[in-house]
Amino acid sequence: MNFATYQLVGELDSFNHQQVQDDILAILEKGSNVVLDMSACNYISSTGLRVLLYSKKVAASKGKKVYLVGISDVVKDIMDVTGFNSFFDIFSTMEECMAVVNS
Repeated sequence: MNFATYQLVGELDSFNHQQVQDDILAILEKGSNVVLDMSACNYISSTGLRVLLYSKKVAASKGKKVYLVGISDVVKDIMDVTGFNSFFDIFSTMEECMAVVNS
């Protein structure tokens, strides 16, 4: 399976959402699935959640997937409360994700 890894660092919020979205869409435009390494992301706002949801929607329209890896407890709590955790394939480690992506 063709994929590219994108690392989110710090916060995903209204200040950087457009750049992150553009970067993810560029990966999808190249025909790759996206593995979002979120191990260095310590916060996600509602704007950031919209970026993830929009990226998933675009990926699905192209027959691709967005995988999330290494979500911090804070981000996990936000995703649990909003129900976003049920929309994504979420993995604790890159190794777990690669086992699925490469199968």
